[in-house]
Amino acid sequence: MKVKVIEIKKSVFAENEKDADALRNELKNKGVYLLNLMSSPGSGKTTTLIQTLNRIKDKVRVAVMEADIDSDVDAVKIKEATGVSSIQLHTGGMCHLDAEMTRQGLDNVALADVDLVVLENVGNLVCPAEFDTGAVRNAMILSVPEGDDKPLKYPLMFTVCDLVLINKMDVAPYFDFDLERCKNNIHQRNPKAKIIPISAKTGEGVDAFADWLLNEVHTWKNS
Repeated sequence: MKVKVIEIKKSVFAENEKDADALRNELKNKGVYLLNLMSSPGSGKTTTLIQTLNRIKDKVRVAVMEADIDSDVDAVKIKEATGVSSIQLHTGGMCHLDAEMTRQGLDNVALADVDLVVLENVGNLVCPAEFDTGAVRNAMILSVPEGDDKPLKYPLMFTVCDLVLINKMDVAPYFDFDLERCKNNIHQRNPKAKIIPISAKTGEGVDAFADWLLNEVHTWKNS
């Protein structure tokens, strides 16, 4: 017996890619740079953002969109710690954001008053990597306790990211973590990925990330 098979997944991704390209073009015309920041839960995304925002907020106009399944904990934390405009996005149980969901979030940001929007995606190493949000660049945080073999276990995440921040370097001596092996594993998946070791707790390496981000925004707005 033959049955009709519908490739829903393929269609969803194809439509999302069109939406993402359209959103990127709109943001380009408005001079707004969108960074999609991803990681697993507990990697230090919010702490890293706080450290970074306090370094760049007087140099570039910035807003943050915090995505979670529920709660507004991170958005409140960002606003209280940095003074930067922050909104919370609830995904309704979904473990990722797509381009249309990102657009809905951006509709609540005063884009005329910002140069940079940072999207802190839902903590997950699988789903967020599958959906183009319309961001200019994808960045992710890998924390030392997760292990230096994560790039081998979650290949797509590391393949789609332009920048990888290796966080919690301050605790590296207490874990079986080899930085050079980790870098090699990342470049095995993505030879072009830029890698910056950091510690959001001590501030190590955060200046390098801030400088990279400021240069990205400047280049985007003037290209």
